[in-house]
Amino acid sequence: MAKPMPQGSKEEKKPVPWRPFTEMARWEREMEDMFDDFFGRRLRPILDERWWGPRTAALATPAVDLYEEKDEIVAKVELPGMSKEDIDVNLADRHLTIKGEKKKEEEVKGKNFYRCERLYGSFSRSMELPADVQMEKARASFKNGVLEVHLPKTEEAKKKEAKVKVE
Repeated sequence: MAKPMPQGSKEEKKPVPWRPFTEMARWEREMEDMFDDFFGRRLRPILDERWWGPRTAALATPAVDLYEEKDEIVAKVELPGMSKEDIDVNLADRHLTIKGEKKKEEEVKGKNFYRCERLYGSFSRSMELPADVQMEKARASFKNGVLEVHLPKTEEAKKKEAKVKVE
């Protein structure tokens, strides 16, 4: 329990930094709860999960690191639990689009129990590239749940870089 401060003593108070992004995350959770209260929970006695579907069945948008190197643009995409056959990579104009679909069915039988779980869902992530690329020389690899896409820049895009003198 905190001790009360004696009368007349002045304790130095340190400023507490404001973190707007933690506030935004809290607001987002509160909004989701309000929508769930209004739309979801009100109908659950009428429509159980066989009709409504579990809330956790949807796939989240994958995390992407997109960065530019001297001669190429690299995208690293986290896709845990997926196989390369379930991933589709497309280039159009200056946009990279990555789509995927997860289909997982797990069945476990024991002496006194039976469990069968299914997870289906799809995602699509599209991003604008910071420079023009040579589409015909693009290459992608998938290893340990990480998709890595290498996009060589065009010669014009390489020439657009200039050194600026700092005074």
